[in-house]
Amino acid sequence: MKTIHKAFVLTGMSVIFLGGCASTTPQSDSSHSSSRYNNAYGVVEAIDSTPTGSSGSASKIGVGTVIGGVVGGVLGNQVGGGTGKTVATAAGVVGGAVVGHEIEKKRANAASYTYIVRIRLDNGGYESIAQDNIGDMRVGDQVRIENGHVIRY
Repeated sequence: MKTIHKAFVLTGMSVIFLGGCASTTPQSDSSHSSSRYNNAYGVVEAIDSTPTGSSGSASKIGVGTVIGGVVGGVLGNQVGGGTGKTVATAAGVVGGAVVGHEIEKKRANAASYTYIVRIRLDNGGYESIAQDNIGDMRVGDQVRIENGHVIRY
C-alpha cells in the first residue's frame, strides 16, 4: 500500500517539476518586418487579422495542467480512507490535470491574433507589416513605420 502511495506522490511531483519547464505562450516574432522603410509615413489602407494558433504548445504540460493536478489531488485526498483515499487522490490528480490543461488551451487560443497592416506610403509605395497589437489604429489613420512597427501619429 505504501509503495502505491509513494508512486502517486512521485508521479505528482514529476508533473510539477516538468510543468516548470514548459512554455505556455505561443512564440511569435512581432519585431520581424519585411519593411524596407524606416521612419516612413503613410495611411492605413487595410488591417487583416489572422489567428495565431498555439499548434506546438497544445500538447505541452503548462501551468494550468500543474495547478489542476495539484487542486484535484488535494480534493481527492479529502475523500475516503485507506486504499480508497489513495485511489481518489490519484484520480483527482489526473482529472484535475486534464481539466486544467483544457482550460489553459482555450485561454491561450482565445486572444491570439497577428494583425497585417497594409500602408499606402506617402512616396506612392505600399508596405504590409505584421504585428501582435494595433491598439486603436483604424483604416484611414495616418501612421509612420518605426523600427518595423506601425505607429499612429
